[in-house]
Amino acid sequence: MDTCDVCGNHEGRMFTVTMASQTGTFDSFECAIHMMAPACEHCGCRILGHPVESEPGIYCCLHCAKEAGNPRRAAKPQHSTVAVPAPGAAAGQG
Repeated sequence: MDTCDVCGNHEGRMFTVTMASQTGTFDSFECAIHMMAPACEHCGCRILGHPVESEPGIYCCLHCAKEAGNPRRAAKPQHSTVAVPAPGAAAGQG
């Protein structure tokens, strides 16, 4: 039986998500987002839409990019930043 890589749940409908060389098993999109969506380098929120990318960071919005002192530049489609929680980290901590 599969177990969610984020929350440890093993009941319900499990699914897998693969991005680049990383694959995870999840019980909800919330858990998949928590593990696989890139995190804004300024505020830390998960980026679900189109990011603002600047050397060297990726941001959730233009405001965060400006606050971090970076000019705006559209993200490259091939760019992928994967935020992986530390081993044993519980969802929502960190």
